[in-house]
Amino acid sequence: MSGPMSLEPGGVEHETLTIRLADRRRPRRRPSWALADDTTLTIRLPRQGPDEAAVSELAAELADRVGPAVHPYEVAAFLEAEGLSATVIKERYGHPNLFSLAAALYERVPRTFPEPPSQPDVWRPDTMRCLLRGVLFALPGLAYLLTAPLWNPGGHAAALIVAGLVSWAWGQALGHRAHLRLATGRHEAARTLLTGAPLGAVVATAAAALPAGGGPVTLVAAAQSAYLAAAGVLLVLARERLLLAALSPLIAGAAVLPWWEPGPLLRAGLPALALTATLAVTGRVLRTARAVDAVPGATRPRLLPSLPYGLFGLAAGVLVLLEGREEPYAVIVLTVSMGPAEWLLYRYRGLSVAALRAVATPAGFLLRSGGVLGLCLLAYLLPLLPAALLTGADPATLLLLAAALWTALLLQAFGAAWPPALICLAAAGTAGTITLLRLPPGDPALPLSCAAAALCLSVCALRVLGRPAPHA
Repeated sequence: MSGPMSLEPGGVEHETLTIRLADRRRPRRRPSWALADDTTLTIRLPRQGPDEAAVSELAAELADRVGPAVHPYEVAAFLEAEGLSATVIKERYGHPNLFSLAAALYERVPRTFPEPPSQPDVWRPDTMRCLLRGVLFALPGLAYLLTAPLWNPGGHAAALIVAGLVSWAWGQALGHRAHLRLATGRHEAARTLLTGAPLGAVVATAAAALPAGGGPVTLVAAAQSAYLAAAGVLLVLARERLLLAALSPLIAGAAVLPWWEPGPLLRAGLPALALTATLAVTGRVLRTARAVDAVPGATRPRLLPSLPYGLFGLAAGVLVLLEGREEPYAVIVLTVSMGPAEWLLYRYRGLSVAALRAVATPAGFLLRSGGVLGLCLLAYLLPLLPAALLTGADPATLLLLAAALWTALLLQAFGAAWPPALICLAAAGTAGTITLLRLPPGDPALPLSCAAAALCLSVCALRVLGRPAPHA
């Protein structure tokens, strides 16, 4: 042997006439590019350049796989994974190597980028649960309707208002902290609620005892605070149906009032029975949640992140109180509407995720996000207009207050807690100071403050939520 021997397949021995003997073994099933029958005597002539017809046939066959490719290397990886050998590439398609054939296929097949398969809407709201929560927010008012003839609520309104504001603020902060702990485990959330809920009821009762000067009204404030604390626990742990069952004595007592006078015993006993049932159910739910195994190494969240939620609860309570001074039925409408408001918060998140998939530029998403925000606000406010007219309330004040509260809740749902807290505090402080000191402009102070708050919150929502990052 006077020269080197080529060790590469398809060398000089394939550039001359080649006689191939028949293979007696049973032929295997082959892909389309290997359909050339090598089981008989074959005489092959040297090929000059690529076989365009064979390459075009392969491109048509693999169009659905080659079209979505973003680079010829991706086509090469696919061909290699399919088992296309270097011998077939050279003999059947006339290309020197895998990458040459991949580039040819990439050039022949137009780029097609199919839409990804539709994903289920993870933010699809539970309609019945949201409506039930709205009803549960308003049902405790039946207790005042039943017990009103037994005492003078108007003469002790200050004590109950103070207790209610403290309970509302405390409940908002505690609910946020409990939801943070709930992300770790139900055991940890139950521990937080078991500590925070009774403490909140004690603080609210103590705050009411100052304007009440002790006396029987302090017991009423204590019952109110205990109920709000227990109901908050059940709502955080998603036990709305149990709370509805516990309030059934109130519902039954209020339902018969137009036709029958229940008497002092039932007027006092039915609210006490409802309170007792609520406390008993809450205790059982907390006991069950605490029975769940604790997560080892779980750390407690800091208290400061829950502070703006409590401040917002205080500000919202003041704004609702100022509205209730002139239009008490408007407060009932607003309270019941919190259920649909929660439903629309879920819908906003679902529509925003859909908008994120439908647009390709930040500007396009900002425009789409603004449309989603406007659509959800309109869907929330439109039903409140006839409700305000039916109750004789001023539609402008009710709608502006509802818009401010819903937009603030939307920002809180995305973790932006300080802007809505500060804006609502400013609105409540301004309207409350003007009302308390009887400063100009007087009664228009509340709608003007709510309008300014709604405008600032809407701008803040577009700024914070008009970017794709919070929705990814």
